[in-house]
Amino acid sequence: MTDPRTTVVVITHNRRPELLRTLDRLAELPEEPEVIVVDNASTDGTADAVARHHPSVRLLRPGRNLGAVGRNLAVREVRTPYVAFCDDDSWWAPGSLAGAADLLDRHPALATVTARILVEPGGTEDPITEELRDSPVPGPDWLPGPALGSFLAAATVLRADAFRAAGGFNPRLWLGGEEELLAADLAAAGWWLVYADHLTIHHHPSRVRDSALRRGHGIRNTLWFTWLRRPVRPALRRTVHLVRTVPRDLVSVRAFAEAAAALPWVVRERRVLPRAAEARLRALEKAQRHSSARRYVG
Repeated sequence: MTDPRTTVVVITHNRRPELLRTLDRLAELPEEPEVIVVDNASTDGTADAVARHHPSVRLLRPGRNLGAVGRNLAVREVRTPYVAFCDDDSWWAPGSLAGAADLLDRHPALATVTARILVEPGGTEDPITEELRDSPVPGPDWLPGPALGSFLAAATVLRADAFRAAGGFNPRLWLGGEEELLAADLAAAGWWLVYADHLTIHHHPSRVRDSALRRGHGIRNTLWFTWLRRPVRPALRRTVHLVRTVPRDLVSVRAFAEAAAALPWVVRERRVLPRAAEARLRALEKAQRHSSARRYVG
């Protein structure tokens, strides 16, 4: 069942044991995908371990921590039509890469396919999965699943050319909710994003994470995206919602301060979405306000 249509891209930073487990799982896939690892300046021997235990994996070492932009670096090297992202603590289930490629083959206006997420070691569904499955975003009848307004990079297969044409992940956002801006730009270009319930990715959350830093970046990047692409009224609504709901702590204060400090950049780069793309995001507003998986409280 080898399948040459998809390359898997993994970014990592100082998670050597988790990464090696992920690469072991990817090596067992019947699709036998090419795998590219971007080592974001790890200091725990990650690069040497990958070279020793998985010599067939292509290893990129940019020399500094690029965050999500490490994926941009990898996609430049991708020669397959599709690219599957996963984190160093997640891995694709057998057959899911081929299933996503089949959907992208059949639907040329489809840019991304997001899979169901099972949290290990128990194999329970991630809370975000129900929201993806019940997405209120309107879409055409030909879509093979619920239309999405954004995607989760660690659980998504993308059309590589669409990713490149949209510019990939914005370097300013670095990491934490970085998908939202790219998803909006894909929608503005006429692409569709979809959830596929029959595809699966496993996520065994790493304990090596700075939850405060990730939360701060999530708040900051949400504000930046909102004012970079949304009309004024929806942008105000989302900003007010964040002000009311984020924890009253130093992390949140710093996130809002960072967002405000970049106002000249936001004004310079602001491009309001076309009406059709904005309609997809407007359909998500109620779900976002009541989401249990999108609260910046970690």
